[in-house]
Amino acid sequence: MRSVLCFGDSNTYGQPVADRPDDRYGPDVRWPGVLRTLVSPEWIVIEEGLSGRTTVSDDPVEGVEKNGRRYLRPCVMSHKPLDLIIIMLGTNDLKARFNKPASEIAMGVGALVQDIKEIHLSITKPLPEILIVSPPPLLDDLREWEAIFTNGGKEKSRQLAKEYEKIADAAETHFFDAGTAVQNSEVDGFHLSPEAHVALAHAMKREIDMIGWPE
Repeated sequence: MRSVLCFGDSNTYGQPVADRPDDRYGPDVRWPGVLRTLVSPEWIVIEEGLSGRTTVSDDPVEGVEKNGRRYLRPCVMSHKPLDLIIIMLGTNDLKARFNKPASEIAMGVGALVQDIKEIHLSITKPLPEILIVSPPPLLDDLREWEAIFTNGGKEKSRQLAKEYEKIADAAETHFFDAGTAVQNSEVDGFHLSPEAHVALAHAMKREIDMIGWPE
């Protein structure tokens, strides 16, 4: 049995685009849960999504725990051995308060990949496969969240795929542009609808199958 760690932000956590009492899509709706039904019983799918999570930055508003780098090492170590780690982060780095260009956001993802590789220097099991996923771009209409992504956030979001692919090539990891499979909901412009979660899960399944696992 193989294991995959899905490390992401609110679109991995399952932040809904409509009000819900628990403020989260159910396990059978969010994309890691849908992926679980597509790959089981051969795979264990581990969900590690957190709303507001950045790549490598402490959030001055939401707290240091939103820094993906702070949690990645203990997360990987607690779930090892892993066969695949999927990283889909970057949307929160587009917020105006971080003031990052797309290239720097991609460098943050690259730092996470390097951390994973360093962790596995002392582990006898081979390095897990790593799939870097660029999140779908922000929509033009962000409704009441418009001010959060000022300072070019929308345009930067459309540059992420290109910058992430460069990082993936340099790090010799896999790459997937989620924007080729889904788009964010028109309800808020930066979260996925239930239908998009299903479509993304199917796209991830195809990416996993293409890795070419040994028998």
